[in-house]
Amino acid sequence: MVKRGAASLMACVLGLLPAAAAAHFQELIPSADIVSEQGARDIRLDLAFTHPMERGPVMEMAAPVRFGVLSGGKTRDLKASLKPAKAGDKTVFTAEFRLDQPGDYLFFVEPAPYWEKAEGKWIVHYTKVVVDFAGGGGWDKAIGLPVEIEPLVRPYGLWTGNLFRGIVRRNGKPLAFAEIEVEWRNDGSVKPPSDPFVTQVIKADASGQFAYAMPRAGWWGFAALVDGDKPAKSPEGKLAKTELGGLIWVRAQDMK
Repeated sequence: MVKRGAASLMACVLGLLPAAAAAHFQELIPSADIVSEQGARDIRLDLAFTHPMERGPVMEMAAPVRFGVLSGGKTRDLKASLKPAKAGDKTVFTAEFRLDQPGDYLFFVEPAPYWEKAEGKWIVHYTKVVVDFAGGGGWDKAIGLPVEIEPLVRPYGLWTGNLFRGIVRRNGKPLAFAEIEVEWRNDGSVKPPSDPFVTQVIKADASGQFAYAMPRAGWWGFAALVDGDKPAKSPEGKLAKTELGGLIWVRAQDMK
């Protein structure tokens, strides 16, 4: 009876504890990350706000504040190319783009702030991905996002197991000891054995640098998370903090 009572008490206590918050990732996934001059120049980009390792749920996306591409030293506004679509009953976005000259194309999005009621905060994840067209170069250029990951490894042409390295920057300056969440965009072939395997967590060093070896082929998201400078009013009219994220998506490929 004593053991049963203790177990029941522990279950009640655990029931009062908040569930672990799942990691949110803004996806910006191109149909190809490397395009040759002989290949098709039209690519598709899919944008969704979700939990990639758990394959959902997908959160409702409002129209992004900014969507563009940096290539050849110029930034182009691509917001007009965005088209809303549906993932279940949630809004996501797609865009089509034609690569017009050799070089690296740095696509980026600033999503509208998302209110996460369960955590009582706004979320804004500035996200980018690099597409190479005919080996052009320019993959390490800064877009100038408030929080941004500068790749120290070319973010395409990577084998499974390669070490991806980067610097977390906030307003252009390295951010010491920044926390980075890492998730694999699950294709349904992997079931994490427990919660800690869903989101990998690493920290940058004193110079803002971090490294992670990608153990499986596919898309990997790296999200450097920081608190915003100022609170903003919640939908209920109360002041709430804002989580800012600097994300980059990188694809690994098996060596065959």
